[in-house]
Amino acid sequence: MSTRRPSSRLYLGCAGWSLPREQWPAFALEGTHLQRYGSRFPAVEINSSFYRPHRPATYAKWADSVAGDFRFSVKVPKQITHERRLIDCEGLVDEFLGQCSQLGEKLGCLLIQLPPSLAFDASVAEAFFKTLRDRYQGHAVLEPRHPSWLAPQAATILLDERIGRVAADPSPLPGGDQPAGWPGIRYYRLHGSPRIYYSAYEDAWLGRLAQALKAAPDTPTWCIFDNTASGAATTDALRLMDLIRDRNAPPTTNGQLLWVRP
Repeated sequence: MSTRRPSSRLYLGCAGWSLPREQWPAFALEGTHLQRYGSRFPAVEINSSFYRPHRPATYAKWADSVAGDFRFSVKVPKQITHERRLIDCEGLVDEFLGQCSQLGEKLGCLLIQLPPSLAFDASVAEAFFKTLRDRYQGHAVLEPRHPSWLAPQAATILLDERIGRVAADPSPLPGGDQPAGWPGIRYYRLHGSPRIYYSAYEDAWLGRLAQALKAAPDTPTWCIFDNTASGAATTDALRLMDLIRDRNAPPTTNGQLLWVRP
């Protein structure tokens, strides 16, 4: 079994580090769940931060338990995105960053997922991203789910503030299955389809994804499987890791991922 991980520019992993029992043999036999997970994957997305805060010491402990090239993506709390809806949340942003900053250099990205009901408002978006950028200069991506965020003015704000737009599968937005926003980062977030959070992806689809991920090797690229409800995420991520190393994986068209469900 090969345990070599993909290039450090590709951050491949799952939403959370739970390991299905049937996949245990693919990981280190000893250590915490996170340490075992990190023996194969170079990155993870922390979703629990969306629901509840974690102590700074907890983030520091997580950072200390993984390799130096491991990276965490941390989901911004729902208090900010869903309850305050990006408005007047400076204190909450300070609190959140004070916690997750204890990951140090292993804090690789912030994920800002918006509720489907939150429409684009230029003044709100500009104020929020200014609040964020005054405090945090690292990578950040936005997963909007209201079509108004496709407006040219929204795209301009994302470019100005260096915020990538998530390529989600499935996506409620036209074209939302392709990376957009600031081109300095790509972030694929795969929820499973047709049954969201449950369905596994077929090999032909993963093969095309592997080619898309390799199409821009100099751009930091995240690929997170969020189809965790039935354990499919771990299996899909391991299979994709193998396909990325396989030169015979199916091709793409002009370097773009073919989002075709077999």
